Amino acid sequence: MTTAELTIGKLAEAAGVNIETIRYYQRRGLLKEPLKPQGGHRRYSSEQTKRIRFIKRAQLLGFTLDEVSALLTLDTVCACEETRALSVLKLSLIEQKMADLAAMKQALGELVKQCDFGNGHATCPIIGALVRD
Repeated sequence: MTTAELTIGKLAEAAGVNIETIRYYQRRGLLKEPLKPQGGHRRYSSEQTKRIRFIKRAQLLGFTLDEVSALLTLDTVCACEETRALSVLKLSLIEQKMADLAAMKQALGELVKQCDFGNGHATCPIIGALVRD
């Protein structure tokens, strides 16, 4: 296989994404769009497959596409400190989100318990909590 012989469909298949994802990444500047030869189809290198997999793995760790873009610009040899700083920030955001979710779970759980003890004639406690001023 030469360095640029994947069609967009084959690239999508190899990377485990759909074609629209590739086009979206191109619009966002995460992937370069190869030139279209006259009368032909664009061809992608196998390196693009690795780049897409990198993007997807970073997203699984909670990085946004803007953050992934920043990660992609870092030099893999010299950027450990910068990558660590981005990761520490992301970790603290995840921890905050988990705390927020735990509080939401607690509040909703209490409302569900109130429903369990209702007599069926009173206002639903969940609806009541949502419309409360």
